[in-house]
Amino acid sequence: MATPRASGSPTLSSDAPRSDADTIVAVATPPGRGGIGIVRISGPATRAIAAAVLGRVPVPRYATTAAFADGRGGTIDVGLALFFPGPRSFTGEDVLELHGHGGPVVMDLLVRRALELSARPARPGEFSERAFHNDKIDLAQAEAIADLIGAGSAEAARAALGSLAGEFSHEITELGRCIMELRVFVEAAIDFPDEDAGFLESAEVRDRLSEISARFAAIEQAARQGRALNEGLSVVIAGRPNAGKSSLLNALAGHDAAIVTAIPGTTRDVLREHIAIDGLPIHVIDTAGLRDSADAIEEEGMRRARAEMRRADLVLYLVDTCVGAAPGELESLPDDPPVLPVWNKIDLAEPPPGAAGAAISALTGAGLPELRERLKAAAGYRSGDAGAYSARRRHLDALSRAKRLVQAAAARLAERAAFELVAEELRLAQRALGEITGEVTSDALLAAVFSSFCIGK
Repeated sequence: MATPRASGSPTLSSDAPRSDADTIVAVATPPGRGGIGIVRISGPATRAIAAAVLGRVPVPRYATTAAFADGRGGTIDVGLALFFPGPRSFTGEDVLELHGHGGPVVMDLLVRRALELSARPARPGEFSERAFHNDKIDLAQAEAIADLIGAGSAEAARAALGSLAGEFSHEITELGRCIMELRVFVEAAIDFPDEDAGFLESAEVRDRLSEISARFAAIEQAARQGRALNEGLSVVIAGRPNAGKSSLLNALAGHDAAIVTAIPGTTRDVLREHIAIDGLPIHVIDTAGLRDSADAIEEEGMRRARAEMRRADLVLYLVDTCVGAAPGELESLPDDPPVLPVWNKIDLAEPPPGAAGAAISALTGAGLPELRERLKAAAGYRSGDAGAYSARRRHLDALSRAKRLVQAAAARLAERAAFELVAEELRLAQRALGEITGEVTSDALLAAVFSSFCIGK
């Protein structure tokens, strides 16, 4: 269910389009062959389609064995039918699910039959979009559906499930309520300047500001943790040939993902490996060694390596402690994205005194636990933190904007000037929070959110 709007909070507008006059159909299970495949139908013609395909409208919310009929009276398949009358359904509309044998031909025939009976193909995420429009879920919950499906670890799945249950939305709603109540105080001072001019300096106002600040801090921490679980960390391993880049990739992955030899230039293309450190997904990319070379293939590998470095969240730049860094080598590395020097082969030699970065041996594993902790810190991830919300970059951006607006309002309150501007900043902060749950939406935002969904969800 969608998190209810706080009592007395303003109704924020949405210019999102509505398309629920159509009946939509899609396969709700992954492409390919499986024991069971599901075709989902939603919209006003659902009952008529059920009667045509099944010979009757099934008893609501009971699994019914039925033959699925084609347009000539023949049988497409025999399976289970589930009917959910609106508004007590996922989309809020009449919904029919046909559970048949999971072959692509059977699924295609069932979809074609629904199309013959006036349905149209669903757009990506359109079932969830209708659930949003019909107030079954809010926008943060809708995004949590996609995050749950795409979860890369058990921790990410738990965070997404919590957000789907409305935990994140509830905290955002409560924060918005606190800001609204402060806004009421400010607007009262505007309306009654002679009688209530001093109340803005009262302990109650200070307490409200303190509560809002604490709520922002707690939500931001949980959202950053959830974003790390959701998006993971993109890490590029770079450095000169034979610094041990592929050995580090293998050590982090826990298996031989890359070929390791003593021959410089063994790695000529980009190698990708997905690992998890205490539940944090990390996308590790091994790249070709960086050096001057006349070999066209090796030069292309280095071009790709530099391109991956520019796209990374963090670059691990390996240096062979037995050889050391060339003059100016580390100083010439870019500041964006961040670069962490990693001194490898400490089983053979020590890094120079005062060397910044991490010190490891990819061969023996020395220093790897500390390196893993630094990777988690780079993502803002704290293992064992059960308070994460499945969050995305747009959620953090909206929270940041709302927080800045409240801080600006608090500064104006302290100056006892321009109360009208204080009220407007608090209104804009509420609006920014409304973007998270979908109380404030736009066509572009909804298109961006739901277009990333699979067709049948």
